[in-house]
Amino acid sequence: MTEAIPTDVAPGEHTGLWRGDSGELPDRTRRVLLRLVRGPYLSGAREAQLWAVLLTDETMIRSRLAELFLELVIDRDNEFAFVRNAPSDDAPKAVRSEALTFLDTVMLLVLRQTLLSEEGRGRVIVGQAEVFEQLAVFRTPDRDEKDFASRVNSSWNKMQNKLRVLHAVGDDRAEISPVLRLLVDADQIRAITAEYQRIAREFEGDFAALSTDAEDQDA
Repeated sequence: MTEAIPTDVAPGEHTGLWRGDSGELPDRTRRVLLRLVRGPYLSGAREAQLWAVLLTDETMIRSRLAELFLELVIDRDNEFAFVRNAPSDDAPKAVRSEALTFLDTVMLLVLRQTLLSEEGRGRVIVGQAEVFEQLAVFRTPDRDEKDFASRVNSSWNKMQNKLRVLHAVGDDRAEISPVLRLLVDADQIRAITAEYQRIAREFEGDFAALSTDAEDQDA
């Protein structure tokens, strides 16, 4: 019994997409691979055709990603997928981490905590003002209010446009993507939280020093 070939192409037919193309995968599968490698994730709700191909060609896609030291993560319930570095200490790191500022990391924590607290209640929508309010405590007395607001706004834009964990739903409001549950794993949360607490302690020290200086000046 002859096993069917799992491609759109008949046996012996050239699969090249351009002159000199030595690739073996069909166009549709290559597009999914490219989308996953580009990141940050593939959304079934926003890219239905690519999502359908991913589910159909999942085994093949997993195999090709593994050759690049990448692991495919799929959340079928929420319909999103992304790649991460292979879980091996000996494997090279194929995915580079996004450089985050302290305010970026704090905002990620706030958004993730909000998402988890509302789990099971449908879409989670947050207002820019309420998120900014939670970050206001990290503005030290020596930080100009306008400059601080600009930095926080920059973090909000990064969440929307680069990390894509926020999707605008109106003026100054956005939906938190469920992908945030998996994009930031437990180890990363612990590392971010440790950094968060370290800087918070430094801020407390700065506040204490500023307070002491003010008292000395008043004396």
